Amino acid sequence: MTLEILTHDSLAPLRHGFFTRRGGASSGIFKGLNCGAGSSDQREAVMTNRARVAEAMEVPDTHLVSVHQCHSADVVVVDRPLSEKPKADGLVTATPGVALGILTADCQPVLFADADAGVIGAAHAGWGGALGGVLENTVNAMIGLGAARDRIRAVIGPCISQRAYEVGPDYMERFLDEDPDSARFFADGAGDRVQFDLPGYGLHRLREAGIEAEWTRHCTYSEPDRFYSYRRSVHEKEADYGRLIATIRL
Repeated sequence: MTLEILTHDSLAPLRHGFFTRRGGASSGIFKGLNCGAGSSDQREAVMTNRARVAEAMEVPDTHLVSVHQCHSADVVVVDRPLSEKPKADGLVTATPGVALGILTADCQPVLFADADAGVIGAAHAGWGGALGGVLENTVNAMIGLGAARDRIRAVIGPCISQRAYEVGPDYMERFLDEDPDSARFFADGAGDRVQFDLPGYGLHRLREAGIEAEWTRHCTYSEPDRFYSYRRSVHEKEADYGRLIATIRL
């Protein structure tokens, strides 16, 4: 099966893609293009999958750069392939031939580009990272490399949608403590549960930062044949889950 790669006009003409799980070498619960080395999948399968992504991005395997994601607001500047993965959730570069990679399985994968300046970025934005400012920090790091705020375009890829994202009231309180207007990103659920609009919140944070942003409108939870989902794996009592990859390069 060939790889399925979702792209967006906002990031053209730069090579980029939100890869689905289709076309990979993994099997079992990881069936497809699992790119998560932190999963319990066979290492050989994950490396094969990452090599297929690198080939699609037209870079050597070593130039597909990712980080040790930890739901932080930290961003690193990449100017060459990394021998060690720093702990961070955002990457930026102005170096041609380096592909930035973000892994997700319900969280927001966000790709950024200022094509005119030759500066790109990628961010892993779960609720914690988004609340902490990883999106704004990625934008600021890009500006530090010469990007212009009014030229940066951002696209949120496949992530969990509001109808599938049930959380508790304590979770909502964290957002309301930060900004009472965040109440609009929560809808009533069953009992004391609420439904959180993660991509809506991400779009809000990006647009408030002066960035033109879009969401591909794909829900990871709702399309099991195309996307991995941490939450779906929990509901189905699976032992582990695969990770999707989103990449961009100059």
